[in-house]
Amino acid sequence: MDYYSNKLALVTGGSSGIGLGIATELVKSNAHVVILARNKTTLNQALHELETHRVTSDQKITALQADVTQRSSLTDRLNEFVEQNGVPDIVVNSAGVAHPGTFTSLKPEIFDWMMDVNYFGTVNVLKVLVPGMKKRKSGTIVNISSVAGFIGVYGYTAYGASKFAVAGFSDALRAELRLYGIQVSVVYPPDTQTPQLEYESKIKPFITKQIAGSTNPMTTQQVAREIIKRVARKKYLVLPGAEAKFLYSANNLVGRFLFPIMDLLAKFAIRKVKLG
Repeated sequence: MDYYSNKLALVTGGSSGIGLGIATELVKSNAHVVILARNKTTLNQALHELETHRVTSDQKITALQADVTQRSSLTDRLNEFVEQNGVPDIVVNSAGVAHPGTFTSLKPEIFDWMMDVNYFGTVNVLKVLVPGMKKRKSGTIVNISSVAGFIGVYGYTAYGASKFAVAGFSDALRAELRLYGIQVSVVYPPDTQTPQLEYESKIKPFITKQIAGSTNPMTTQQVAREIIKRVARKKYLVLPGAEAKFLYSANNLVGRFLFPIMDLLAKFAIRKVKLG
């Protein structure tokens, strides 16, 4: 895809899940790709996988070991990278975590953790890279939110809040950066087959499983391809799959009238618990 060919792309959370899926599609599109994550082992495994999709011998496919929540060390690592390679043309903020549970059962540390990774992790990366994009007057930023970033779902008080924050941040950032020729896109993926979803499935409250337990989650490849396609078309909103599109449209059309529907689904789930 010409939009990405020979562009330098940085993907946080690029060693697994949606981040790795996006990195793979970027490599296939002849972009130079650097994946950023905390774990050296998974980074090396991801690099090996990305190499199998190389289009040309001169493509740069590299890894950057860093933690998006550690602002000081992250800033040092990114500044060093920029000095050596220049400001990325494309930045994808895909580093994210989720831990479902009812509000009263979740420890305060869980709320801190999810805000630190999902929201502040996104802010920390862009705080370093956006000034260079503004000076250059070009760039593309892709922030990964979630369907739970526009609909409040039972069991996702911590996760939903962090993803709502990403959505609100992206809305305001788009307004600011369009004046500098910088494109911002925000993605609202539905349930996707990732290690993260497998982790969530083990600890989801029963009611959450009944409401949000998709039996047919999208594959990372399906989600990544739709993201790549719509970003290349300079779309701000990216809603992979029919479920995300339907829910977003329903939420915007009926607004707060969607709440009774969600409450009804929760009541049905509670009845199942009592019957069981």
